Amino acid sequence: MSSIGFRDSSVVIIETSRTVIRGGLGLHELLRTPSIEIQARVGLRAQHAFAEGNYSQRLSAGGSGEAGPSMSNSRAASAAPQPYSLKVTDYLVGPQLDDALAAGQEITVSWPFADGQINDFMQAEALWKYVLFTGLQLRRVQNESPVLLSLFSGLPRDAYERVGQIFFERFNVAAFSILDRPMAQLYAAGALSGIVIDIGDTLTDITPIYDGLPLSGARTIAHVGARHCERFLAHLLRNNTSVTAVLAELAVLPAEHPAALRALARQVWQAGLVRVPVDGMAVREAEDEGVTDIAAVLVAGKEKAVIESGMKRRGTAKASAAEQARAKEIEALDLVTVEFRGKEVTLGKERHRFCEPLFDRNLLNLGRGFAFDEHASPEGGGMPMALQDAVGHAVRLTDVEQRQYIWHGLMVTGDVATYVKGIAPALQSHLSTFILSNADQHNEVQPKLIRIIKVPEYFAEYREKGDGLAAFLGSSIVAKVTFHDGKNFISKTDYAERGPKSVLEMSASLF
Repeated sequence: MSSIGFRDSSVVIIETSRTVIRGGLGLHELLRTPSIEIQARVGLRAQHAFAEGNYSQRLSAGGSGEAGPSMSNSRAASAAPQPYSLKVTDYLVGPQLDDALAAGQEITVSWPFADGQINDFMQAEALWKYVLFTGLQLRRVQNESPVLLSLFSGLPRDAYERVGQIFFERFNVAAFSILDRPMAQLYAAGALSGIVIDIGDTLTDITPIYDGLPLSGARTIAHVGARHCERFLAHLLRNNTSVTAVLAELAVLPAEHPAALRALARQVWQAGLVRVPVDGMAVREAEDEGVTDIAAVLVAGKEKAVIESGMKRRGTAKASAAEQARAKEIEALDLVTVEFRGKEVTLGKERHRFCEPLFDRNLLNLGRGFAFDEHASPEGGGMPMALQDAVGHAVRLTDVEQRQYIWHGLMVTGDVATYVKGIAPALQSHLSTFILSNADQHNEVQPKLIRIIKVPEYFAEYREKGDGLAAFLGSSIVAKVTFHDGKNFISKTDYAERGPKSVLEMSASLF
């Protein structure tokens, strides 16, 4: 147990998912959102990208190959081995990689975390190094910052040891702790038991958690994600006359239509213009009855929105009958106008069908003609199941007496949850077959309801972000406790005395 304490301002949070890495420096009274976010990919220029060589021969001879990582192309998590002389500094990361790809340079792109493992530790080191020393501008020589790293579940114990070795020996951190990412997400909602549905690009990680412990044997991966929804929406937009007219006006070639429609679909959902119906029922906000709870408004930080809403109502009251009729028509059609490549495009209710592929795998075939971007993360494996079936499957793998507690904490997170509201209620509706149809029936095993949990609104910085940043928030909450209690982290002195295995002993979620 370490007696060292750290200033909140020096604590570093790094959240690592399959496709995104987020980081932040300092813990504040109002926990803040990450200050840096990059895609979890690295690039290698052509002169470094040898498929074989001395390193390959070394592997064939039975060497460990630790000094030279494997390389992956744009459609795989990792691929052919690299020359033994490859260095961390050879990899392009963040804006440097983005600029090189935009310039059309010959770059081999790798996603070392894409399949839920760390397939290449040198590539992982390049990413974390960028976050620490470029993004957060720390100094390796005088690094006084403790680091809490949240990682996806399911890694072998030696992988955790290797990660700790990188942070102490390569980054010279003052202290280190690891937290399972699903646990961080559940902590953000203030719960210890539940089921975390983390919707990624092409895969959805489903992790049941009971009494603060991830149930690794029940963890399920569904082969469906945000990019499948994006591809489906692009398919629907082909039939929008406003969209087709704009593509013709922009002189977009037919062969380039899929890429343009994907870009428009991505712009639409990331602009927060998608609203998910609950089992086919239109989602409507509660009607404003003209009574305002001032205290509730102030606590929620919505005073500006209420003032603007009142001004809008007064303005509408003064509008002519024709203008009001037109406004009602637009509201009924649910039209929205967006700017796409300098042109205005009008979209209708089809945009709200964005999430349908999550619940109906038959719809995935409709977007087959819209291939993923060349440098996108690989599609990966996972079970070919609809989201509600995968969640039910995961819960069935848990002990019977645990299930009602797990069902009382349904949490939907992931990048898509930052922009698209209503996914959790829609999933709750599709899971109705797993609860008692008659609430009067007595059953100690089967739950009477499935309860949705989410990030509380009193986290002001996260209020407008949905639940997509739950992992970073949960990591920040844990870090506030961890680096003051002296027992759930390993200091530099502890590591020097006991070595990499101490990382497993001192990180709370790895006991």
